[in-house]
Amino acid sequence: MVSLIHLPSSTVHGELTPAGQRPGADSGDPQLRTLPLDGGTDAQIGIWECEPGGWPVIHRPNTETCYIISGKATLTDDATGTKVDIAAGDFVVLPVGWSGRWDVTETVRKAYSIF
Repeated sequence: MVSLIHLPSSTVHGELTPAGQRPGADSGDPQLRTLPLDGGTDAQIGIWECEPGGWPVIHRPNTETCYIISGKATLTDDATGTKVDIAAGDFVVLPVGWSGRWDVTETVRKAYSIF
């Protein structure tokens, strides 16, 4: 049976489970916190938070969409060299095959789906 998923604001902005340092980090100490959800499909969905730091992403194996709830980061696209500053209220799509870099400057919290 498939049922509705609803996260009240108190959950979206509440405590998340520590998940260690972001794999591949090459600057700062980007500690992660997560709240994964079961959406009844193969897609990964949930809330993700990361403290300041940076890491490369090389040829994403999947597509991620995310809505930035809070914080600030700079995304750099390897293909074009374009740097995009993201902050609360922004929506981001990182397509399959994307290569670039995340540099979190203020702890970022996002709602994400990966498929």
